[in-house]
Amino acid sequence: MAGLIKREDIEAVRQRAQIEDVVAEHVTLKSAGVGSMKGLCPFHDERTPSFHVRPQLGYWHCFGCGQGGDVISFIQRINHLGFTEAVEYLADRTGVQLRYEEGGQVRRGVEPGTRQRLMDANRLAQSWFAEQLATPGAQAARDFLTSRGFDRHAAAHFGVGYAPAGWDNLARHLRSAGYTEAELVDSGLCSRGGADGARVYDRFRDRLIWPIRDVTGATVGFGARRLSEEDKGPKYLNTPETAVFHKSQVLYGLDLAKKEIARSHRIVVVEGYTDVMAAHLSGVTTAVATCGTAFGADHARIVRRLLGDVADPAAGVVTGRGQQARGGEVIFTFDGDAAGQKAALRAYAEDQRFATQTFVAVDPGGMDPCDLRMKEGDQGIPRLLGRRVPLFEFVIRASLASLNLDTSEGRVQGLRAAAPVVAGIKDRALKREYTRRLAGWLGLPDREVVSAVQGAERRSHRGQAEQWPIDGEGGQARPRGLPPVSDPVERLEREALAVIIQLPGPAGAAAADEIGADSFSQPTHRAVYEAIEAAGGTAQALSLIQRATQAGLAEPEASRRATQRWIEQVRDGAVGLIDAAITELAVAPLPLPTIRGRGTEIDPGALERYAAGVLSSLAVMGINRRLADLRSRHRRMSAEQEGYRELLGEITSLEQRRMRIKQRL
Repeated sequence: MAGLIKREDIEAVRQRAQIEDVVAEHVTLKSAGVGSMKGLCPFHDERTPSFHVRPQLGYWHCFGCGQGGDVISFIQRINHLGFTEAVEYLADRTGVQLRYEEGGQVRRGVEPGTRQRLMDANRLAQSWFAEQLATPGAQAARDFLTSRGFDRHAAAHFGVGYAPAGWDNLARHLRSAGYTEAELVDSGLCSRGGADGARVYDRFRDRLIWPIRDVTGATVGFGARRLSEEDKGPKYLNTPETAVFHKSQVLYGLDLAKKEIARSHRIVVVEGYTDVMAAHLSGVTTAVATCGTAFGADHARIVRRLLGDVADPAAGVVTGRGQQARGGEVIFTFDGDAAGQKAALRAYAEDQRFATQTFVAVDPGGMDPCDLRMKEGDQGIPRLLGRRVPLFEFVIRASLASLNLDTSEGRVQGLRAAAPVVAGIKDRALKREYTRRLAGWLGLPDREVVSAVQGAERRSHRGQAEQWPIDGEGGQARPRGLPPVSDPVERLEREALAVIIQLPGPAGAAAADEIGADSFSQPTHRAVYEAIEAAGGTAQALSLIQRATQAGLAEPEASRRATQRWIEQVRDGAVGLIDAAITELAVAPLPLPTIRGRGTEIDPGALERYAAGVLSSLAVMGINRRLADLRSRHRRMSAEQEGYRELLGEITSLEQRRMRIKQRL
């Protein structure tokens, strides 16, 4: 087995993998000040963005759940990879050729059984399926696509393929590429059969194939439709749950839709693969579909992150039927039958996770988006979406549809069914409006309906208080490195540490290394400063900057790379919560001064003055604290006592040092 990846190659991966680009594939990032970006954390459910990224330094940190690190650790967590696999994934992405310690060989093939090995098997299978679509045996598959309005260009755009009839066509192809039978089964591409399970055969046979990709565009599984009525298997068959495919965590078409979703703050959730294809070809390029499962909590988290869904007071306000909702839109398309109404109710349960407005669009004739495109052309689906109604209105009407509202019993049942739905409407103005409408639909006095809605709202709040944990997802304690602070002294200490870590050049020029650990009153702050000292202090950072410049790097690239390397050295000497604290400080927003009229361009002179001001203020505060202690001791001593003159000399020295620092400000 090959050894560890060479450290310089890991550094090359860190440098080439732009953290803001990698993170933006999973989180919608917005500016959070000069040199800082933020979005909704992909590792816990939240409504207000607390996930910060510092592109200049290559670090991320969530102030909500306490997770943080560099681009490699982000890929480890988001894709559930080990360190080596994450580095290899980024190396593939950035074109870095990796070498390993044993013999200095270039990057090896991925070790059998690993996640990347299964991903590669899916990638090869997708290419093979696509090639089979052009063979004579795929005529039925091509006829089906044509009957649904898709030509070969559409098939190629979505990567559609064909799994030939026969028991082991794909298995033989992948075996020839070096894959074992265990890997074929683990990938979900093959199954085991026979009395003793010794026979391995293709899972997909004589079926039209859609590749299911994750948000990065990597194929993680497949959806397949039968083509022959003689096939007694299910109409649609998906990849089973594997190490890389989890149907509750993927949305078909998301890799194609993600950029437009983030740009337009709109996502359309349809029910099938052909519906996604029809929508995109009709110009609705924000369409996605679930893969063999109902829309659930994991799907909602993915959608919210892409939308940049935050607790915006304006979110969810509809200015009129068919108009764009401020704060973004989630639009579900359901059939108008009982199954569609049941799906709408499930979706409404997840609607409470959105701050954006949620709609439902149902064709009066019961046609799905693909059928609608066939009948009405490319304008059919946009017209359907133009007739959307708020999801809660659809759910309210659906809950009343089966009741006899001409009877007292029916009206009471209707009120009991609909009041919790109205109570769940996030926008207060809309809640009042639909409370009034519900009274009209039921023929009940307004005050009776208001009372029922308020009661449902109170019960809902009690339930939420019991259901939702405060700290992180699942009620787990936050791995927070830095405790919350409210004391102004501790706030200054924290800002000073952030300045030293993020701006070691200006901090070094301001004599940061002369501060000393005793300038910090908070134990965690003191431990962080000791880790900085152990890594050579800002003098080491300045040395790295000088070496980067001598190597031919121009500013500000030399400082950026050197600072990243220095922070890694500081973290290497820290453990546990102190390492987490350093990462948090590396992304903490700072009021960096810019040059007026030149956007976000930093003013170097003002930056040095800012760093000097923060660090000098901390130094003076530490001196004052030390002077107070020494003067107290001095007052309790007589002139004849041993150490009296030494103590007086230290007080005088500190006062002179404080004077020099103040003169520099």
